Amino acid sequence: MSKEQLVELQRQHNAGQLKYTYFLLAAAGAAIAFSVQKTMGYKLSYSMIPLGLANISWSLSFYLGCKSVNAIQSAMQSNYRLLELAYGYHQSQPDTDAELDIALDKTREACERKIETAHKFDIWQFRTLIIGAVLFIAWHITEMALVGSKP
Repeated sequence: MSKEQLVELQRQHNAGQLKYTYFLLAAAGAAIAFSVQKTMGYKLSYSMIPLGLANISWSLSFYLGCKSVNAIQSAMQSNYRLLELAYGYHQSQPDTDAELDIALDKTREACERKIETAHKFDIWQFRTLIIGAVLFIAWHITEMALVGSKP
């Protein structure tokens, strides 16, 4: 595989990951909007606790998605700085090889930390979206049971 193909593959992977994150952001926002629309005119009651928890979970999913996008952008910026250092274009390019090695190591470590952070946000964005869905279903079943038990 040539260097150009490798770069293109990485570019496609990054674009796909961002699209997935944005999809989950949209799903969380739509779930919140749907639950609000679905409960228009409802009186607040204890049976709505699962729905409230679902909305908190979806809100957290949305927040984590935003944090993921931010972390991905930050990692890309660190990667750009790493390439600047490696090719000698950095605005504060080190003077000696020893300083360059230190700068490269520190920048690489920072980039890896940011990628790990983004990955954690991605995982929890998905998990909280699913938790919200399970809680919404629990609320819906509770509502069906309450309506079914009324004379």
